[in-house]
Amino acid sequence: MNKIVLIEDNNEMRENIQEILELADYEVHTAQNGKLGVELIKQVMPDLILCDIMMPELDGYGVLYVISKNKTTANIPFIFLTAKSEREDFRKGMNMGADDYLTKPFDDTQLLAAVEKRLDRIAVFTETNKGQNDFKSFLKNGEGIAELENLSKSKRIKKYAKKDTIFYEGDSPNFLYYINSGKIKTHKMNKDAKELVTNLYSAGDFLGYKTLIKNETYNETATVMDAAEVSLIPKQEFLNLLFSSKEVSMKFIKILAGSIDTRQDELLNLAYDTVRKRVADSLIKLEEKYKNEEDENNFTIAISRDDLAAMVGTATESVIRTLSEFKHDGYIAIKGSNITILNKEKLKNFRF
Repeated sequence: MNKIVLIEDNNEMRENIQEILELADYEVHTAQNGKLGVELIKQVMPDLILCDIMMPELDGYGVLYVISKNKTTANIPFIFLTAKSEREDFRKGMNMGADDYLTKPFDDTQLLAAVEKRLDRIAVFTETNKGQNDFKSFLKNGEGIAELENLSKSKRIKKYAKKDTIFYEGDSPNFLYYINSGKIKTHKMNKDAKELVTNLYSAGDFLGYKTLIKNETYNETATVMDAAEVSLIPKQEFLNLLFSSKEVSMKFIKILAGSIDTRQDELLNLAYDTVRKRVADSLIKLEEKYKNEEDENNFTIAISRDDLAAMVGTATESVIRTLSEFKHDGYIAIKGSNITILNKEKLKNFRF
């Protein structure tokens, strides 16, 4: 059961929100002002914080500031509750690291949708990336790699331009895709039509195998970020190989059972981090994914701010502001859509 701390000074509002959340099977702990709320957060260590902005003792901005300075509470997802509709109030909260906000008055559907969206984001990252990392490890260990490489070399090769779509969410799979060159992202859209990038792919990666094995439709969309060349391996040929090899089939049974490696633990941390930390981690992820081994210069990537925001899971304007701060601090250089990492260690060890 997910634990939520609710900080709200209006007694009627606090009781109503608590009742709605408890009916939805959340464990709810409440505080009537920011000062008590901070102490409650430290005691409970919740999965999510809902916090009013205008309160006595310590307002919502103060609560967010205090918990962001504490390593044990800094990464807890934070949603502001506010009766103010001015854009600058939203901007201030998001720039401080809030994950979302709800404007009063809101109904029970809006409340639960905001809470579920924030909590479900962790599950989306974990589930989508669960198989890919194990599969790449499996290939590196040499199990079945010769046969798969032979399949990829002998099958139809298709070239995709930037922004081309390889498959859409809801499509039925017909191929296993092997990426010969280029950059590809998979992404999902929420009910508010906001995009979340679920994974990045490059040369040497296989794409779409999990959907083939489970015989389901795609639960995400694959889009080309940079011109790509992809081998299309027919579904049945891949499945024949899968089921003809005990080693291969046992490995995939483990994958589908939900084996999680070290990189998946990092994805869980990514889902809980502050906006600034998530931007830093996303830049490092881009470098580690796409930098050529022979390239000794600082890593530069052309990526739209919308794409980066979709990776981070926040508003585009928050990403732009954070990048400006990183540029000012000397961590990166910016020229148009190009971002050059100047100080990888600072970004990698970035805390808040």
